[in-house]
Amino acid sequence: MNRYPAWKYAIILVALLIASLYTLPNFFGEAPAVQVSSAKASVKIDAATVARVEQALKNAGILTDAVSLEGTSVKARFGDTDTQLKAKDAIEKALSPDPSSPSYVVALNLLSRSPAWLTALNARPMYLGLDLRGGVHFMLQVDMQAALTKKAESLAGDLRLVLREKNVRHSGISRNAQAIEIKFRDAATLEAGKKVLQDQFADLQSTDAPDGAEFRLSARIKPEAARLVQEQALKQNIVTLHNRINELGVAEPVIQQQGLDRIVVQLPGVQDTAKAKDILGRTATLEMRLVDESAEGRAAEAGTGLVPFSSERFLERDGRPVIVKKQVILTGESLTDAQPGFDSQSQQPKVDLTVDAKGGRIMRDTSRENVKKRMAIVLFEKGRGEVLTAPVIQSELGNRFQISGTMSVTEANDLALLLRAGSLAAPMEIIEERTIGPTLGAENISKGFQSVAWGFLVIVAFMATYYMLFGLFSGLALAVNLLLLVAILSMLQATLTLPGMAAMALALGMAIDSNVLINERVREELRNGASPQAAIHTGYERAWATILDSNITTLIAGLALLAFGSGPVRGFAVVHVIGILTSMFSAVFFSRGLVNLWYGRQKKLKSVSIGTVWRPVGGDKPAVSAN
Repeated sequence: MNRYPAWKYAIILVALLIASLYTLPNFFGEAPAVQVSSAKASVKIDAATVARVEQALKNAGILTDAVSLEGTSVKARFGDTDTQLKAKDAIEKALSPDPSSPSYVVALNLLSRSPAWLTALNARPMYLGLDLRGGVHFMLQVDMQAALTKKAESLAGDLRLVLREKNVRHSGISRNAQAIEIKFRDAATLEAGKKVLQDQFADLQSTDAPDGAEFRLSARIKPEAARLVQEQALKQNIVTLHNRINELGVAEPVIQQQGLDRIVVQLPGVQDTAKAKDILGRTATLEMRLVDESAEGRAAEAGTGLVPFSSERFLERDGRPVIVKKQVILTGESLTDAQPGFDSQSQQPKVDLTVDAKGGRIMRDTSRENVKKRMAIVLFEKGRGEVLTAPVIQSELGNRFQISGTMSVTEANDLALLLRAGSLAAPMEIIEERTIGPTLGAENISKGFQSVAWGFLVIVAFMATYYMLFGLFSGLALAVNLLLLVAILSMLQATLTLPGMAAMALALGMAIDSNVLINERVREELRNGASPQAAIHTGYERAWATILDSNITTLIAGLALLAFGSGPVRGFAVVHVIGILTSMFSAVFFSRGLVNLWYGRQKKLKSVSIGTVWRPVGGDKPAVSAN
C-alpha cells in the first residue's frame, strides 16, 4: 500500500543529483577580474591579445589566477581587489598608451570561481542583479529631434531619386531642419511634384508658395508618422545596445524602455563607471557612400591636393586615406542581415548583405549609375569615422549583394558581426548614472541569505516540534524544494534580485502548507479509527486534490505578475512560479517517498510519529501518542 516502485526512487535520486550539481556553482563565489575588450572596430581580440595581457602583468610583477580568451574579450582573474586594481592600471598602460584614443576597454568585473569540470557540464551560478552584485545604472535620453532630422534627410534623398525617375524637373532640393524644400520653375512642374508626394510619400504633408519667379514646395513629416519614427528609433537603439553590450560579455544586462524617450541600462558586475560609459559609447552608425573618384578626389587621396568641399577624408583599417562623398546612399537602418561566407568563383571570404525593399531600390539606382566605381562602408564610433571596406561595384545591385576583396575569414566574420549589430537611429546622452558598489551588494546577499536561512530553520523547528518525525520529513522536503528552486534558476541562468530572494523566502512558507495539509489529513484519518498504514495512504491521496487546487490558483496569480509585470515585479514572479512547481514535487512526491521508505515496509505498524492526535469527543485521551 505504502511502497514506491524502484523507478520512483530512481527519479528522486536523479532529480537530487542533477539539482545538487547545478546548485553547487552558487557556493564558489566570484573572483575579482579585469576584462579587456575591443574599443574600436579595427581592433581584434585574439590569442595575441592574451599574450600581451600576460606580458603586461609579468612586467608589473602581478600574479594572476588565470588569463583566458572568452568570446570577444580577455579575462584575467585575481585573488583580491587590490591586485585587481593594480592589474587594471598595468594593462591599460600596456595596451592603450594614448589615453585620448584607447584601442581597448579595460574594465573591472567579477567572474565565477566555479571549477572547470562544473563549467564543462554547463553548470553555472545564477546571475545576480544590480542590487545584489553591484554594478552601474544609466538613464539615457534619446534625441528624438535628431531622429526626425535624420528621417527628413533620408526622405529628401528618396524624393530626389523619385523625381528623377518620374522626370519631374526641379531647381533644387534642400533641407531646412526637418522641412524638405523643393523649388520648381513653373506651376505645371509644381503640380507634378505635388502628385509625386501624394502618391509615393504618404508620410509627408506639403504646402506651396511663390518664391520670386519660382515656386517653393515645403514638405514636413506628418505628426502620426513622426510618432512612429520616434517609436522605431527608440526600439532600434535598444536592440543596438543589446547587441553591443552582449558582444562585450557583460552578464545579463538590463536594457529597457522607460517613458517615451528614455532607456534604462544596468550592467551588473561592472564597477568602473568610466569604462561602462565607454561600453555604451561603442554604439556605432553605419553609412554607405560613394568614393570620390574625381581628379580632385584622387589628388586628395594621394596627398597632393585638398579634399573637395562635397567630400570627406577617412582612413581605412590599414591607415590608407579614402576620399568619400558627403552624400549618404544608405544607412544601417536599411540593413536587415549580414552573413559571412565564401565566393563561389574565387573561394575568397565575403560578406553577404541584405537590405529592405526601399534600400534595394536605392542600391539598384545607385549601382546602375556607378558601375566600376567604389562604394565605401563607413563606421562612425564616438564621432570618428572609419572606412571598413571600399569595394568596387561590379554590376547592378539589388536587395542582396556581397562585399569581397582581400579579407581573411576572421575579418569577414568580424565585419558581418559589426554590420548585423546595427546602428543608432538617434544619438543619446546619459542624464543619470548610479554606481552600486560590490560591498553593498555583498551586504544585500548576506541579509537575503540570512532571511531565507532563518525562515527555513524556524519552519523546520516548528514542524519537528508539532509533527514529530513527519515534521522532520516535511523539513527535508522543504530543503529539497529549496535545492530544486536554486538549481532550476541556475539552469535557466535567471537573474536573482532582492525581490527574487523575497519570493524565495515566501516560497518556503507556501511550500510547507502542502505538508501541513498532508499531515493534518493523516491525523484526521487516525482520529476516525483508520490503521496507521491506511491513514498514511488515504491522507496523501485525499490531500492531493486540495494541494493541486490551492497551488493552481496561486500559480495563476504568479503567471499574471510574470505576464504584465516588469523589472523587480517580474523577478519576483519568476521565483514565485518556479517555487510553486518545485513545492508540488517535493511536498507530495518526495515527502511520500521518505514516509514510504520509513514506514512502508513495516507490516504490523501500530503507531506513527506525527504528534498528538486527539479524538473529536472525549478529548481527555489521545487516539495515537507521539513517539
